[in-house]
Amino acid sequence: MADELIILGIDPGTTIMGFGIIHCKKNTIALIDMDIVPLSKLSDHPLKLKKIFETTLSLIDKHKPDELSIEAPFFGKNVQSMLKLGRAQGVAIAAALYRSIPIFEYSPKKIKQSITGNGNATKEQVAKMLDTILKIELKPKTLDATDGLAAAVCHFYQKKTLVSQSGYTGWKSFITSNPDRIKG
Repeated sequence: MADELIILGIDPGTTIMGFGIIHCKKNTIALIDMDIVPLSKLSDHPLKLKKIFETTLSLIDKHKPDELSIEAPFFGKNVQSMLKLGRAQGVAIAAALYRSIPIFEYSPKKIKQSITGNGNATKEQVAKMLDTILKIELKPKTLDATDGLAAAVCHFYQKKTLVSQSGYTGWKSFITSNPDRIKG
């Protein structure tokens, strides 16, 4: 993992989109920003998607994240809701792709597991654990903001795990350790 990294985490939604942005420096993380984007006043689904796209671009342009971590839609009983969530996720991903930001997707269960140790944790438990991890008292307008923040923190933990398991901090580290595996 790079010495410094900014991660934008998004919890996509068609009523409320939550986001959190963290600054990672070696093994520490600090909150940069978190909030919600209310979408319920927009009656037309395409207008909601446009707002998600524009807001994601705006967040990228303002905070210059190195990576995007996004919560994957989960399968519920209502197929139409899942399709709408998938579209919301898709336009946020499209905005990141438009700015050449790498995208990482995690299931809600994976995010909860990485934050609390329990894949079935409640939104309130996730928020409380984020308070502890970031050493701040979060007072989000809704738990959708902490869900976006949790996506970013989950990605930080996943990157740390991958680096510690492989021992490599990037291609340069891999090449230095494995010169015989490079074909000239």
